[in-house]
Amino acid sequence: MNDTLSRTLSRRERQIMDIIHRSRRATAAEIHVELPNPPGYSAVRTLLRVLERKGHIRHDRDGQRYVYFANESREHARRSAVKRLLDTFCGGSAEEAVAALLDAEASNLSEAELNRMLAMIEEAKRRGQ
Repeated sequence: MNDTLSRTLSRRERQIMDIIHRSRRATAAEIHVELPNPPGYSAVRTLLRVLERKGHIRHDRDGQRYVYFANESREHARRSAVKRLLDTFCGGSAEEAVAALLDAEASNLSEAELNRMLAMIEEAKRRGQ
């Protein structure tokens, strides 16, 4: 399977991954209960098989049930998703992404949030030297 396609997640798959990352380990029934506007239970099991085939999750057997867990940390998944976002919409440029974020969100950012962002930029500058 094409690696790009295998790494792409649908909205429901992202919701399931969020639940698994938050819980660390979860059964299909536990995931089903936590999903917003959940599809049928069998649809959840199908989505779990798809996520497993794509390489995002694995499972262990616990008696009669499967317990699912992520193959990578939430942090690694986040970085990978941000990289795909940068590559797709910003030509790989973090500067373009920040500019787009500030254009869209500048009025919604508090002074404390802006100060934290400035501190992160200063830290990145120090690490780069």
